[in-house]
Amino acid sequence: MTSEFNIRGEIERIVSYYDIWTIGKTDDASRSRMEHGNPVVWHCWHADSEMVARNIEKHFLDRGMTGAPGDGGHGDFAYIFMS
Repeated sequence: MTSEFNIRGEIERIVSYYDIWTIGKTDDASRSRMEHGNPVVWHCWHADSEMVARNIEKHFLDRGMTGAPGDGGHGDFAYIFMS
């Protein structure tokens, strides 16, 4: 599992423009990737807790990322993909 600080840092290194990325959280990363059409550019982290995944999602939504459609459930995986 990965800390909030580390996941946020990794996302910042990957992302140049927030508005072309989608962020979400899930309890099943493989299923979510499939539900989003198996995007080629996909990154996923197993967060320390559901609260950490939620905090990461909020942080990047506030910076302009798009929320994953249908997301809002529970889960301790945070993921991003290019929209």
